[in-house]
Amino acid sequence: MNQATTNTPTLGRLLVYGLGLIGGSLAKAARERGLCREVIGVSRRQSTLDRALESGVVDRVFSDAREGLRLLEPGDMVLISVPTLSVKRTLEELRDCLHSEVTITDAASVKGSVVAAALEVYGFFPPQFVPGHPIAGSEKSGVDAANAELYVDHRVILTPEPATAPHHLAAVRHLWEGVGATVSLMPWNEHDEVLAATSHVPHLLAYSLVDTLARMEENREIFRYAAGGFRDFTRIAGSDPVMWHDICLSNKDAIIEVLDRLTDNFQTLRQAIARDDSDYIMGVFTRAKEARTHFTKMLERKAYLEPMTTTSLIYRTQPPAGSLSGRLRVPGDKSISHRSIMLGSLANGITRVSGFLEGEDSLATLQAFRDMGVVIEGPHQGEVTIHGVGMHGLQMPPGPLYLGNSGTSMRLLAGLLAGQPFDVVMTGDESLTKRPMKRVSEPLALMGAAIETAEGGRPPLTVRGGKSLQGIEYPLPMASAQVKSALLLAGMYASGETVITEPAPTRDHTERMLSGFGYPVQRDGAVARIQGGGTLAACDIDVPADISSAAFFMVAASIVPGAELVLEHVGINPTRTGVINILRLMGADIRIENERTAGGEPVADIRVRYAPLSGIVIPEDQVPLAIDEFPVLFIAAACAQGTTVLSGAEELRVKESDRIQAMADGLTTLGVKATARPDGIEIVGGAMGGGVIESHHDHRIAMSFAVAGLVARSEITINDCQNVATSFPGFVSIANRVGMRLLELKA
Repeated sequence: MNQATTNTPTLGRLLVYGLGLIGGSLAKAARERGLCREVIGVSRRQSTLDRALESGVVDRVFSDAREGLRLLEPGDMVLISVPTLSVKRTLEELRDCLHSEVTITDAASVKGSVVAAALEVYGFFPPQFVPGHPIAGSEKSGVDAANAELYVDHRVILTPEPATAPHHLAAVRHLWEGVGATVSLMPWNEHDEVLAATSHVPHLLAYSLVDTLARMEENREIFRYAAGGFRDFTRIAGSDPVMWHDICLSNKDAIIEVLDRLTDNFQTLRQAIARDDSDYIMGVFTRAKEARTHFTKMLERKAYLEPMTTTSLIYRTQPPAGSLSGRLRVPGDKSISHRSIMLGSLANGITRVSGFLEGEDSLATLQAFRDMGVVIEGPHQGEVTIHGVGMHGLQMPPGPLYLGNSGTSMRLLAGLLAGQPFDVVMTGDESLTKRPMKRVSEPLALMGAAIETAEGGRPPLTVRGGKSLQGIEYPLPMASAQVKSALLLAGMYASGETVITEPAPTRDHTERMLSGFGYPVQRDGAVARIQGGGTLAACDIDVPADISSAAFFMVAASIVPGAELVLEHVGINPTRTGVINILRLMGADIRIENERTAGGEPVADIRVRYAPLSGIVIPEDQVPLAIDEFPVLFIAAACAQGTTVLSGAEELRVKESDRIQAMADGLTTLGVKATARPDGIEIVGGAMGGGVIESHHDHRIAMSFAVAGLVARSEITINDCQNVATSFPGFVSIANRVGMRLLELKA
């Protein structure tokens, strides 16, 4: 429970004007927590005042507001908690009675009318006034419902005007935070639009439904048989009718706008039901279900895309490690999960995916295609069903596509969206907006695409639709599977042939999956060719376990004496096995067992036993094959005898973080000699101590130092680990299940 930061009152007196649920609960909480010297209640009903005194809500009461207002001095505060349309009359009473250093705030659900009332009453906006709205409530009302815990972990929105004095704003914020609330600031017009959609209109729907059913003669007894869902939905129709009458009239413009949209959607849904339009109905329901899931996670202080959360997570290792053993299957391959959604959405027919990675990056791609009109069922325990719309069936999204932390999503979608007839804006979290996008936008421009970037060629990206693309021959300046894939996806919409030449092999998941969907891609050594104008046919996809996620446990088993782990159903695509090759060169004991093919991709079980490691010069031809695994390979190098040298890996500096510098800094903190180079690193193996590591919000940095904790001499604390969910949901629980000792804490 949140508690007041101090028991020393920061307010002299708090006068609460209106002692219903909202005002009474704040009065009671402030009194019980010692946030002010005295709480005064004002109400026109003597019975309310009597009950407020009897139940300990206030210290003293007045039925004549002027008597209470005369007591107030600078540093005191007034809370106006009356029906919205009564705020103006209350302000008129306050205007001539209050010193300018007495703070005024309110609790009305509509802020535009409150601001207008203040301007009308005073002739200017009074600096002492801080408009506010606590987002809390109850089925009960009146002073008897006053609850000192009502605001704990609930949000209060303050809508100060430019004229609002900072010290008055600070006083109101401190009071609300003192009773356990989370305070946000917002312009009043934005507040009214948001509340119209999320609170006001839902109340109107509940009132209207109950009123409609109550007046249906043939259904007079209908409420007797109502199930829990009906009762839950219509519970808010038991709220105060006067309050909601005032809200409707005070916020009518915003409410009418939402009602008009809702009416149009209802009519379209009615027509779909009448014509048995299964796809449309399923689309509405799947989108709504996922939106509700997103909403629920936000209420739990989580986010649909974990990087959006403001809650920072810390990992803390607990040496010494226990025995490391067992069998495990890490989450599905992220690269394949991304591509399954993209190609399944563009295919004709229904694509079924199993083993889908339910991580934040993959979910960002999935949500992007939902936003473009694709019906997608799931994910549920790795199962996803995609109702493909064909090569030309995507629709313009209602707003920007938010891609969270996923650079793969943004770069591949840049190519795919370049061939669409509509404009799209793509954005992401703080980390993604720092990553370079010219590597895809420039070659796509050579094909005729129009892609606008922010300063420095970084997100957000605006892809202009309706462009005629032409196939090109393009030698990649550096090995990049993402750039290659973006050009191949754009090549499907281009006239003629697109030819891409790689300077070194990169992962070929796009080529393999295009072939699996019936779209031919020719491979001849370093050259990939695709002809525009083809189609995709739906198919089933079995996503193997991600070798990038398995890499953390390969290294873990290699550095802990006596360890033995079996990693099941791991994808061993030859363009991804650099981590195995490099570890073997260092002396690791890694065996490939039970090799087979799943969904066109080679998979196997990987058995790893402890073995002493030696430092090596990493072959440059292995760099593109292990680009995502280098952070944890640096931990292996730190545990090896001798020196490990990496070069030709400048791409590591433009990942989610500068992974070369971040790892060098972290290893140095732990007492390992690590020297960063422009295109690589030199690491001298040795004993590791403990310390505090900054992950720079990079999931692979965080997990790599969690592995380091297995052999560190003392505790390692790793900051900002919340982005681990982008690629490896459940990492901590899986790690601890096989013997790692890892704590996950909130900062």
